[in-house]
Amino acid sequence: MIPTLAWTPEGVRFIDQTKLPLEENYVLATTYEQVADVIVTMVVRGAPAIGVSAAYGIALGAQRTRARTAEEFAPEFEAICAKLAGTRPTAVNLFWAIDRMKRLFKTLRTSGASMDETKKRILAEAHAMYEEDIAACKAMGTFGGELLPDAGGVLTHCNAGALATCGYGTALGVIRSAVEQGKRIHVYADETRPFLQGARLTAWELMADGIPTTVICDNMAASLMRAGRIQAVVVGADRIAANGDFANKIGTYSVAILAKEHGIPFYCAAPWSTIDTATPTGDAIPIEERSPVEVTHHGGKQLTPHGVGICNPAFDVTPAKYVTAIITERGVLRAPYLESLRQMELVAL
Repeated sequence: MIPTLAWTPEGVRFIDQTKLPLEENYVLATTYEQVADVIVTMVVRGAPAIGVSAAYGIALGAQRTRARTAEEFAPEFEAICAKLAGTRPTAVNLFWAIDRMKRLFKTLRTSGASMDETKKRILAEAHAMYEEDIAACKAMGTFGGELLPDAGGVLTHCNAGALATCGYGTALGVIRSAVEQGKRIHVYADETRPFLQGARLTAWELMADGIPTTVICDNMAASLMRAGRIQAVVVGADRIAANGDFANKIGTYSVAILAKEHGIPFYCAAPWSTIDTATPTGDAIPIEERSPVEVTHHGGKQLTPHGVGICNPAFDVTPAKYVTAIITERGVLRAPYLESLRQMELVAL
């Protein structure tokens, strides 16, 4: 399993995704501020991985505090959570993880827990999130793998693999599971401009697993669909609204439209923690705008004229009407999503 992130006695160890695929380097974050920086700079990325990273960042902050009780630690705890919450606005898993830690801390504070007990419980909660994420990805893979064709091409956009999670992956977990089921899948990975997560990360992961993979430029998808080389599309998500609209890496929306036009099933795979029932539609999902440098430069070389205007939204929103099914660890959801999400949430309760 790819070691996306891991807790160590010294701090949280991350594989540096900005250096892949040519260099396999690791970054050690020894403070919560360093964890926040790792998230902002995309050393670690992917909604599930960001959520668990934030949990470990809070655990690091607790480990380093000089407070003697949970009550005394409270102002510092809030500052740690605020710092981590300010890293990336679109991925709801980040806020889900922080809210989960806040609920735990409230219980500890109310009970008058010692700082030793607080540290132990917060770290245990982060470890639990890590293990839960891997289990969720495996379950998603089982449900989603059955939906893919017995043989054929599967297109994916961005990287929703082990590198975007604590292991196995969401969209790539579905593909991995299909291959494990004996299906003959050939993956077409959109390069995913401007950060090239598909070309750099998805291709690297799948080649390591021996899964046939071809990288294509983002503007080649329609041509391959028309030629009959794509039988399904599966992508991840950073936030799913209550009506089934979802945010994913910029360019996903156009892929969904193309799939609809060509009669190709389009699947979204994400853990339940990515579903934000408090957000009614995709129109309410905040979209992160990233640095213009990601567009103007690549590999340290400038590609655009000096002074040209740059637009660099990190995500777009795909309307639910283009989504064939949403794959979660609880099962497969189909339209109308407002109803199927509500029903599955009630069953879980």
